[in-house]
Amino acid sequence: MPLRASLLICAALLLSACAHKLDRQTCMALAQGVDYCLAPLPDSAPVSQSQLVKLKVKQARHQLLSQLDLTPESLTLVGLAPLGQPLFTLSYDGQQLISEQSVLLGDQFKAEYLLGLLQLIYWQPEDVNHHLQGATLAEYACDAAYCRRLYASDGETIMDIRYSRTSPWTAEVTLDFHQAQLTLNIQPLE
Repeated sequence: MPLRASLLICAALLLSACAHKLDRQTCMALAQGVDYCLAPLPDSAPVSQSQLVKLKVKQARHQLLSQLDLTPESLTLVGLAPLGQPLFTLSYDGQQLISEQSVLLGDQFKAEYLLGLLQLIYWQPEDVNHHLQGATLAEYACDAAYCRRLYASDGETIMDIRYSRTSPWTAEVTLDFHQAQLTLNIQPLE
C-alpha cells in the first residue's frame, strides 16, 4: 500500500508539472491596422454555460469542451480535451487576464485571442467598439437569425459571426475570421 500511495503522489506531481501559469496581455492585433483591447466585464446577469467548441485553422481541426462562468466581477473559462484532460483555465477580472495551460498546447495558444473572440461574439457591439482601433463591429442582415460583422476602417470584412438564434448566449455560433483562415463554432450544451 505505501508503494501504491507513493506512485499516486508521483503521478499527481508529474501531471501538475504539465501546466504553467501565465499573465497575459489584454491587447492584441486582430489584423493589420486593427487592434483590440479586452473590454471590461458586462454588468449583465451571471452566465454559466458548457460548450462544445470546434476550431478549424487552415486545414487543421480541433475540438474541445469548455465551461464558461461569467459574473460582473469575473470570467472563468476552462477548456478540456474531448476525453476530459484539462487544457487551459482563463481567469479575467476586467483588467487582468491569467491563463493556466497545459504544456501540450505549446506557445502557439494565446489566451487573449480566445477571450477577444468570445467578447466579439457575446458582448454588445457598442461595448466592443469602444475597445477596437481600426475596425467596427456591427450587426447586419443575413440569412441566419442574427449576424455581426467586423469591418476594417477601409470597409474590408475581417470576420463574420452568425447565430442560430437572436440571443447570442443560447445560439449556436459560427465565427469566420477570413484573414486568419480560422473558423470557430460554439454549441451550447444543455
